[in-house]
Amino acid sequence: MILLQSPSRFLLQILQDRVQSPEKGVDLDCHSVEFGDVRYHIQISMKKPQVMVLSVSLPIPPPEAIFYSGLPVGAIEAIKAAYGPIVQILDPPKDGYNLTMKLYLSKLPSDEEQRQALLVKIASVREVVLGAPLRVVLKKLASKTVAPDVDQLIALVHRPEESFFLVPQAEKVIVVYPMRFQDSIDIVLASSFLQEFVEARRTAALNNAPPCMWSPSPPFELKGAPAEALTANAGFVTFVIFPRHVEGKKLDRTVWNLLTFHAYVSYHVKCSEGFMHTRMRRRVESLIQALDRAKPDTEKSKKVVQGKSFKRLSLKEARGI
Repeated sequence: MILLQSPSRFLLQILQDRVQSPEKGVDLDCHSVEFGDVRYHIQISMKKPQVMVLSVSLPIPPPEAIFYSGLPVGAIEAIKAAYGPIVQILDPPKDGYNLTMKLYLSKLPSDEEQRQALLVKIASVREVVLGAPLRVVLKKLASKTVAPDVDQLIALVHRPEESFFLVPQAEKVIVVYPMRFQDSIDIVLASSFLQEFVEARRTAALNNAPPCMWSPSPPFELKGAPAEALTANAGFVTFVIFPRHVEGKKLDRTVWNLLTFHAYVSYHVKCSEGFMHTRMRRRVESLIQALDRAKPDTEKSKKVVQGKSFKRLSLKEARGI
C-alpha cells in the first residue's frame, strides 16, 4: 500500500526555491489543486520578494459540517499555533477562497533544519486547516478526556459536500466514513478493496493498528446523522482510535491518514483499474499475435538459384494467362 504524504510537493518546491535563491526570483502568480478538492493560489511580487500571498479554497462543506467564517472550527487557532509570526491572516480572504495568508519568508528560522521543518509545515496547510477540529478531538483522547462542549456525533468535511463522522469518547474515538464513488467500476473495485483492507488488519504484523470494520449499511454509531449523509454506494468504513495511536509524534500522522482516507482508497482503486486495463491490453495483443501466426500463408514465394522468386499461381489464374 502507498501512503499519501502530507506536504504539497508543488507548494513546498516553490517555497524552497524562493528561500534558496531569493535574488533570482521573478514575479509569480500560479494555481495548484491537491486531491481535486483543495485549490491554492500563490502570488509573489519582486517588489516584495520575501512576501508570499497564499490563498486556499476548501471543499464545499455539507449541511451537517459546521464552518465559521468559511473555515472549520479551530482553524484560525491552529494556523497561529503552527506558523507563529511568519503568517498574517488577511480578513476578508480573496474572492473565491476560504483563507488568504501573507507569509513573511524573512522571518524563517536561521537554522536550516528548523527552517525546512517550518516550510514542510506551511506546505501541509491542508492538514492544518481541515484537520483542526480532528486534532482537537484526538488531543483530548491522548489525555483520555472529552471536551464538555463537544457533540456526541461530529461531522467533518473531507470532500466537496461530503463528510465523515467522529464519535468522541474518553477511552476511544470512533471514526466512520461513508464511501461514495461516481463511476460504477470504481464502486465495485472500492467495495472489494475495502473488504480486503479490513481482512489485512487481522494479520499479526498489524496488531497495533486501529481496528477497522466495513459494512454495506450504516453502523449504529451514525444514529442521528442526516439521511443524506447515510447514502454510501461503497459501504461504510469504521476505525477505532485509541490513545496509543495519538501519543507524541503519532498525532500528526494519524490526523493526516484519517483526513485523506478517501483519497487513499481512490488512489489504489485507480491504480487497480489501470493495472487491469494494462493486463487486458497485453492479453488482447497476445491473442492477436496467435491469430496472425495461425493464418495460412497463401502467398509464399519460392526462391530460385539465381536469387529471383516467382509467385505460385492458382489454376484459375493460370488459365487466364
